[in-house]
Amino acid sequence: MASDQVTLLDFWPSPFGMRVRLALAEKGVKYEYSEEDLRNKSALLLQMNPVNKQIPVLVHNGKPVCESLIIVQYIDEVWKDSAPLLPSDPYQRAQSRFWADFVDKKIYDLGRKIWTKKGEEQEAAKKDFIDSLKLMEGELGDKPYFGGETIGYVDIALVPFYSWFYAYETIGNFNIEAECPKMIAYCKRCLQKETVSKALEDPQKVYDFVLMLMKKFGIE
Repeated sequence: MASDQVTLLDFWPSPFGMRVRLALAEKGVKYEYSEEDLRNKSALLLQMNPVNKQIPVLVHNGKPVCESLIIVQYIDEVWKDSAPLLPSDPYQRAQSRFWADFVDKKIYDLGRKIWTKKGEEQEAAKKDFIDSLKLMEGELGDKPYFGGETIGYVDIALVPFYSWFYAYETIGNFNIEAECPKMIAYCKRCLQKETVSKALEDPQKVYDFVLMLMKKFGIE
């Protein structure tokens, strides 16, 4: 697919964008990166994702694919020459999709509550967040990655949130590693892979970005 034109419309701190960057890196796909200003969205973004007007959007030969998990599945189906991200067994594929969906419904939503809420709401979010990570630790079991011996679909869904953990911990005043040592060990293991370390953003930088958002939204 040497003639492929691949562009990623993205915003650097987005864990959803990081997923797509990681999937493209795992597949060895060359692409053009286009940083979006979400306060002043480009004409291209509005044209390519008129429904949600959100990043990330993968533009492949002029055609857009939206929503990060759908994009990752698309990348897996189009670039078949390298190792698959989703298992070939239908049941295992279904399980992978279930856990990736769990990441979106739990890890993302609860993480957001940790930095946008205060008091009892924040405490409840922190507890649910840790409980959710513990469930994922159970699913990981003794495997090096959720994908088994190699990084797969669930890993790509989850590990970008590691870039946000420092912000959650600092703002929420708790320690993820103390509660979920296996999860943090797993994230650090993933980061030893160059594809992961290059796709993920610096946690301190993400924390500074979250502080800026809190100021903007008047969250003290």
